[in-house]
Amino acid sequence: MKPANGKRTRNLYTPGSRKPFKLSRSRLENFIRCPRCFYLDRRFGVDQPSGPPFNLNSAVDALLKKEFDVHRAKHEPHPLMKSYGIDAVPFIHKDLNKWRENFVGVQYLHEPTNFLVTGAVDDVWINPHDELIVVDYKSTSKDTEVTIDAEWQDAYKRQMEIYQWLLRNNGFKVSDIGYFVYCNAHKDRKAFDGKLEFDIKLIPYTWGDAWIEDILEDAKEVLDSDEIPDPSPSCKFCAYREAAKTIEG
Repeated sequence: MKPANGKRTRNLYTPGSRKPFKLSRSRLENFIRCPRCFYLDRRFGVDQPSGPPFNLNSAVDALLKKEFDVHRAKHEPHPLMKSYGIDAVPFIHKDLNKWRENFVGVQYLHEPTNFLVTGAVDDVWINPHDELIVVDYKSTSKDTEVTIDAEWQDAYKRQMEIYQWLLRNNGFKVSDIGYFVYCNAHKDRKAFDGKLEFDIKLIPYTWGDAWIEDILEDAKEVLDSDEIPDPSPSCKFCAYREAAKTIEG
């Protein structure tokens, strides 16, 4: 909920409150990027300006979910899994739709911080060892081979690691390997003809969650403080605010 002045009035953090504080995976990523922006958002409701919605990416995600759900219902692997030699099938669970739903997702109460951590997964598979495999859909359009090696893609890896951490803390066995289903749209076709054609690549990622507990503790310490953190050197939002204040005097 946002009133006319642009400030949020719901889900704001109150130091000392005994009520669990809901903290999404994306908000925790905001803390990693800039503690100051995170603090202004969760303590005072002053969020960063939002960009335009990525509707094409969302469409690809929705169609992939439908496609994998067809094979989920048949208890069989998707052809992509077969082509990469992945011994697994899409996981069937009564809460899968909740796990996929934004603002709901997989949830776990981290008692040391009293944060109710949430994250909405794209898909979950299961292997013969009854280990869950976290799967994240990504889409792009580039001329070079898609990878997850760029520095900015570290956020993708943290995203997957939090999903795996959430499932593990919900009592599930989770595989050490997750997968990115990466769709790359062709730009070299002679004409658009009302359709996009994609190459789809399955990229394995071996995860580790040792950092998550420390980050949650750090976020808790920041939110409990009455001091606003310093601007992050790499934060464009903080840089803009500082530049505007300088000009405005």
